[in-house]
Amino acid sequence: MQKSLIAENSKKAKAKAKGFIGEFKEFVSRGNVVDMAVGVVVGTAFTAIVNSLVKEIIMPFVGWLIGGMDFSNFKLVLKAAEGETPEVAILYGNFINNVINFFILAFVVFTVVKILNSFKRKKVEEVAEEPVEEPAPSEEVVLLTEIRDLLKK
Repeated sequence: MQKSLIAENSKKAKAKAKGFIGEFKEFVSRGNVVDMAVGVVVGTAFTAIVNSLVKEIIMPFVGWLIGGMDFSNFKLVLKAAEGETPEVAILYGNFINNVINFFILAFVVFTVVKILNSFKRKKVEEVAEEPVEEPAPSEEVVLLTEIRDLLKK
């Protein structure tokens, strides 16, 4: 009895010793963490591409449409600069750029997810369309079926 308690306490002590570092190793070794890290890296690169698209392609076009204005320069000056004190301003033009950036990013992600879902649906439909061949009954099942039929007679 005491030996089993000692063994149990020893296991608990080893588990505690494993503790935080052991749990962290277990967490990191899971595939989901690696997938998530890859997603973050790809997402960061994708964000840079979308930012470039918005700042260098879309916003100049929108600015041209509204008369050559650049949104990033839009601001509401609350207090003008005095001497070495810089001006205090609300830069709502940058906010407009970021909102447009968000909607473009959301649209692109929505489109990618929609395309991936359509591929999955096609794959499921192909699997559903394939005829499922039922395996031939085993000899035992055939024999039991014959016995049942004879008993009915």
